[in-house]
Amino acid sequence: MAPAVPLALLALVVLPAWGLGVAFPSCDYPAHLWCSSREIAVACQAESHCANLSHPVAAPVELSLFYESLCPACRWFLVQELFTTWLLLPAEALSITLVPYGNAEERNVSGKWHFQCQHGPEECLGNMIETCLMHEAKNFSTYFPVIFCLESGSSVTKNLEACLQVYAPQLDGGRIAACVQGDTGAALMHRNAQLTEALDPPHQYVPWIVING
Repeated sequence: MAPAVPLALLALVVLPAWGLGVAFPSCDYPAHLWCSSREIAVACQAESHCANLSHPVAAPVELSLFYESLCPACRWFLVQELFTTWLLLPAEALSITLVPYGNAEERNVSGKWHFQCQHGPEECLGNMIETCLMHEAKNFSTYFPVIFCLESGSSVTKNLEACLQVYAPQLDGGRIAACVQGDTGAALMHRNAQLTEALDPPHQYVPWIVING
């Protein structure tokens, strides 16, 4: 298992202790939120204590996760660390890219891509399902909860419809299945292979985490 990145630390917001223990009458917010926006700071008469309000918003941390759908360490990191951190942080603080491929291998047979995965054919199917899900959903906030559901459940490859019903009922499971079974899925997986092989330095294990390049 890779050394765990303490992503939860990103969710800690350190606020200055300015000695104001009582909120003003127009302020209905707890003290730790007074600097979360200019409107709240004004309402709580805390503008002079909120230095971050005068600075531009920092660029999001860019995190890329190279993983395998059935890798136990990958599943633990995605479910216990990455997903919970994503829930805690503001949307603009963290930009996540998921690349399900890992230690797989590909070969081209008569113009078609075939894949062999570390944990067998079921993992290749799981990688393909999650890749096609991302392709169909487009929006990260739509597909990430579904992937969380798949990775935290009893079966990555058999629970797609159930996870879609709970987290993304607007998505068409039939279109995802068609992607998995067709040339689109193979092309997307080939792209994942290229992204993984382009890592510098090369990955040595999974999960392999890249932050800000």
